[in-house]
Amino acid sequence: MERDTFTVGNATFGDGRLTIIAGPCVIESTEHALMMARECAKRAKDAGLDFVYKSSFDKANRSSVKSFRGRGMQEGLDVLRRVKEELGVAVVTDIHDVSQVEPVSEVADILQIPAFLSRQTDLILEAARSGRAVNVKKGQFLAPQDAQNIVEKARSVGCRRLMLTERGVSFGYNNLVVDMRSFPIMREFGVPLVFDVTHSLQLPGGMGHATGGLSEYIEPLARAGVACGVDAAFMEVHDRPDVAPSDGPNMLPLERMGALLLMLRDIHELVNDSPQRTQRNTEGEE
Repeated sequence: MERDTFTVGNATFGDGRLTIIAGPCVIESTEHALMMARECAKRAKDAGLDFVYKSSFDKANRSSVKSFRGRGMQEGLDVLRRVKEELGVAVVTDIHDVSQVEPVSEVADILQIPAFLSRQTDLILEAARSGRAVNVKKGQFLAPQDAQNIVEKARSVGCRRLMLTERGVSFGYNNLVVDMRSFPIMREFGVPLVFDVTHSLQLPGGMGHATGGLSEYIEPLARAGVACGVDAAFMEVHDRPDVAPSDGPNMLPLERMGALLLMLRDIHELVNDSPQRTQRNTEGEE
């Protein structure tokens, strides 16, 4: 099946490129968001990869009522607007309710539907009608074949800028596993595919009051996913994961990001006829 191809800001999805979607789990402050967006964008540029900045204004599915959820929608959108205006990068953030679609779509370039809400028909339809690109994370409880229903819902209202994200499936209690077969299966649905590397390494509820994680496995899992031919790699990144207020145990330390992106670029070029490689080869001949 021919896949949809579209551009969001300076990033392209579905045309053979590898795009990086990265940033902290949650918006902590304006200064931190600007710093992280700048540093992540620089590393993506150094690797010759397109980039979209990710951070959430609210984490509505935290394990404990005492957990930090974020700065809220209004303050969070103000921060994301500054990231766009000052750094010139596209941004993606989560939505959790139909009422959030309109205000968030005024700022965010991509509306992201979290995995736990991937079967919420009204939310998918409203996001699909917004005119923004939409990224739906396949739920931990869904088989890859089930994701075709998500695509059909979005397309039923004319959305042609849709992505599906693999983020692992539940494997017993407090564990996730990525079935690499999901990538070729979902590729048949005709939409760009994203691999959420860092959330695939969560240990949901593994710390009792919070989610644990296995960040030491980010590099091998990312390499495997990109080798399967995904269109984008999604990873939450932090300069100090040990003190991050959300998802610290599974986030990629910023200091490891540059080397990983160079490696993912090279793997991607081995398994794809990559426009990025052609562009670099042409630039080298000049």
